[in-house]
Amino acid sequence: MAGAEQGEDGLDWRDGIVPVSRRFDDPYFSLADGLAETRHVFLDGNGLPARLRDGFHVAELGFGTGLNLLALWLCWQGIGAPGEVRFTSFEAYPMVAEEMARALAAFPEAAAVAGPLLAQWAAGAREITLPGLRAEIILGDARETLPAWQGVADAWFLDGFSPAKNPQMWSDELMAAVAAHTVPGGTFATYTAAGHVRRALTQAGFAVERRAGHGRKRHMTVGVLAGARA
Repeated sequence: MAGAEQGEDGLDWRDGIVPVSRRFDDPYFSLADGLAETRHVFLDGNGLPARLRDGFHVAELGFGTGLNLLALWLCWQGIGAPGEVRFTSFEAYPMVAEEMARALAAFPEAAAVAGPLLAQWAAGAREITLPGLRAEIILGDARETLPAWQGVADAWFLDGFSPAKNPQMWSDELMAAVAAHTVPGGTFATYTAAGHVRRALTQAGFAVERRAGHGRKRHMTVGVLAGARA
């Protein structure tokens, strides 16, 4: 891969900065400011921070570098409200703490607060405690771990690798499992606008809407599950 530094850990590093999965040949975050994309797609797309409150539960497909978790934490901390937000992420191929730290260094705002997350992750913790936020990262194939999960989410960050390169993360069955683990009136947001993904989420019970994407991506997708808002 031109301009990429190769490692032995399943990652290439584009320009020494952006981690690219060898398994899926796809970057972990946008080349055009991944933190800005996270805020545009996953936070704004789910109506955050306006909906955040004590006990609000965000779930995610694809933990990756932990950037989305940190963006949510920064958002919650910025509100200054009392209480705790919950976060659950499903990840099949976890990065090690050193890789996460190297990736997050591209975003000084996130890197500045990443220390507690990275320290707990390096120690083997998969239940992460931060001031005002409690997270659980569930390792394994989401097609198995999500249906077995006992929780429900108020909002979903659907952040798997590209549907064209990782279709199993966007299957009809998995999108139905997302809906089954969403409160009535709960939401999702994703960077992809692939037609089959939108159809799967519609079939699962979401009212799906295509919106303007971030950077060079023309479109993204958001949706609300049928039922009264939580």
